[in-house]
Amino acid sequence: MDQKKRTEIASLGQFGLIDLLTSGFTPKNASTLKGAGDDAAVIAPGRGEAVLCTTDSFYEGVDFDLTYFPLKHLGYKVVTAGVSDILAMNALPAQITVSLGVSSKLPVEALQDLYEGIAFACKEQEIDLVGGDTRASMTGLVITVTSLGYAKKEKVVYRSGAQQNDLVCITGNLGAAYMGLQLLEREKRVLADVENPEPQFKGYEYLLEKYLKPRPRTDIVRALAEEKIRPTSMIDLSDGLASDLMQICKSSACGARIYLERIPIARQTSALAEEMHSDPVVAALNGGEDYELLFTVPLSMQEQIMRLGLVDVIGHITPASTGCYLVTPDGQDIKLKAQGFPEE
Repeated sequence: MDQKKRTEIASLGQFGLIDLLTSGFTPKNASTLKGAGDDAAVIAPGRGEAVLCTTDSFYEGVDFDLTYFPLKHLGYKVVTAGVSDILAMNALPAQITVSLGVSSKLPVEALQDLYEGIAFACKEQEIDLVGGDTRASMTGLVITVTSLGYAKKEKVVYRSGAQQNDLVCITGNLGAAYMGLQLLEREKRVLADVENPEPQFKGYEYLLEKYLKPRPRTDIVRALAEEKIRPTSMIDLSDGLASDLMQICKSSACGARIYLERIPIARQTSALAEEMHSDPVVAALNGGEDYELLFTVPLSMQEQIMRLGLVDVIGHITPASTGCYLVTPDGQDIKLKAQGFPEE
């Protein structure tokens, strides 16, 4: 930022700043009747459709560190995090609003970088930015994203529909985002007092991308629709496999068995975990921020699911009385425990 022009936010004022940041966003969805620029967005879903709405907030120093988080990547990631909740309902996102709490330490150019990332994500996912707000913040940058999506009422999937003997399915691989964060934090500590720091990221680029720029799994929701597969339950992986699976089990009043050897873990995740003397399985179970999809389907759909080529079957649903367990290759049962704050 030091090498770029610096425009103070106060020189534009609140409405001038909003106009500058949102001027490049034009509606793409038929349901968007009026986007940013009025007192409220106007959105009209089709007949028989359900409207889904979710809000996520991100706080500097809690959810992200601007020491190493490029603002363009941050803009992309907050969109991913917002729309991932819509996808987890078996719906497609269509609109978002973005509200900012901004401290005076950030110039206008920094916020333009943030919105460049937001714009890229919106274009890629065919989402309309339809509004938001900006306020002064005394505690650093705060970003709040509200996401709207749509689906036919009968197609919406909840956490509460898992049935006994359903297959537990997962997209992508787990633990990579967490290990990417650990790598960034390690290099920050090591280079804290170095005048011209050169962080060592070679060989771990995939982990950095998974943390800094995770992609929403819109492709999975589209693929399931094409195959006429409606999951019985679904959740996005924001808190880690253990916590999120337990959320499904709690909502569906069931238990689960997942198998250690079936949990997909990337090579770079295992390699960095070994280098840092940590366990990649712990990263997969408890790391969070993977933004993959965890869902269940009836046992009769096993061949259909496997043909997708995008999904791993890692376990099955059991009666509530059996609890939630990880089964090791030698047959040992390890009780799953939720980490951090459960998502409501």
